[in-house]
Amino acid sequence: MGVLTTVLTDIDDALAAASGERIVVGVVGPPGAGKSTLARVIVDHYRATRGSGFVGSLPMDGFHLSNTVLRHLGRLDRKGAPDTFDVGGYVALLSRAIHSDADVYAPDFDHTTGEPISASLILPASASLIVTEGNYLALDGSWAPVRGLVTRLYYVDAPAAVRRDRLVRRHIAAGRSPSAARAWVDTIDEPNAALIATTRPTADLVIESVSRFR
Repeated sequence: MGVLTTVLTDIDDALAAASGERIVVGVVGPPGAGKSTLARVIVDHYRATRGSGFVGSLPMDGFHLSNTVLRHLGRLDRKGAPDTFDVGGYVALLSRAIHSDADVYAPDFDHTTGEPISASLILPASASLIVTEGNYLALDGSWAPVRGLVTRLYYVDAPAAVRRDRLVRRHIAAGRSPSAARAWVDTIDEPNAALIATTRPTADLVIESVSRFR
């Protein structure tokens, strides 16, 4: 059984067990592991098989604090760390999306500008499934309430060299020089990855990602 088949079967089982109640699938893992790819594949699958109103997408990245706020707080040089997100806003909106009987509007993130975009995603009132993904869904502290809102948690991992290559290319595409991109991976992304790795045992399913899901 392929990785994607395993994941979709698990989600289908959770949907069946929920007896019509809305469920949340969380996709967590270190930077560059393939979280966004898996989340997008899941969302695309259910939109194609059950209709666009069946599933909503809620990326944690939409809750990045703006560069202006991070600069004011003195955290811009460590953007992406756990305390550079609006954690309370993310938890509140996820909870609202689970329980609301109306459409919920959510922010997304523009990787070109490096800024969140408010109210750019719609979580349909008709959704039976919400897919949320991000680095810190399983952390303790201020992030701890997330685990209680997630029905199924999938940890996506990949070899360090693969993740590093993806991240360097991502940072270069966003405007950093190759040397600055490598330095950011070493000083920001990899320490964050080590923290996130401590949450791996809490996942319902661990998925090893090398290139794509199939």
